[in-house]
Amino acid sequence: MASQTVGVLGSGAVGQVLAAGFHKHGYSVTIGSRSPEKLAGWIEGAGAGIRSGTFAEAAEAEILVLAVGGTVATQALDLAGHTRLAGKLVLDATNPIAARPPVNGILEYFTGPNESLMERLQAHVPAARFVKAFSCVGNAYMVNPAFQGGRATMFICGDNADAKADAVRILDQFGWDAEDVGAVTGARAIEPLCQLWCAPGFLRNDWSHAFRVVRP
Repeated sequence: MASQTVGVLGSGAVGQVLAAGFHKHGYSVTIGSRSPEKLAGWIEGAGAGIRSGTFAEAAEAEILVLAVGGTVATQALDLAGHTRLAGKLVLDATNPIAARPPVNGILEYFTGPNESLMERLQAHVPAARFVKAFSCVGNAYMVNPAFQGGRATMFICGDNADAKADAVRILDQFGWDAEDVGAVTGARAIEPLCQLWCAPGFLRNDWSHAFRVVRP
């Protein structure tokens, strides 16, 4: 049986880590960039076995990962092509981080408390099946992390139940328990977790942690 194809939209640190993670788990991966040629050195090293291409070329895959800065997320979707995104799972790892420095250790966002970036993205490409994932932990821990006390929790949300089921399966492969917080509006609660996760890092240079839901 042929492996599923994954297209990662974004070639920064998060995109590279997730592309390598999907490749590790047997997926056929293309990582998309505005300038694919800049990835040549990475492909020869850590990205061996992964193809590079444009956003449009990466978007030909069956499963997509959006891993760009929040300020350029809609541009990345436009470059990928709305028709290529239609009907596909898009794992949304973005956060609405403003182009301003943290304030007392807290990142500034360009969204308000009763909206989210993922809601904007879902409205921008209604035919895509967005699922928020990989947005509340640093890239060093996105792929099969080992934490004291067992597996950590990845919070997800989205409007399509089948897409969320696929996301849960992928997260299980990547070593995470998934906590579904409902429809796309759940991103209003998930995206601020990035601010909370980063705060100990900015305040005390402590970046080695994750969230975990515990129940009696």
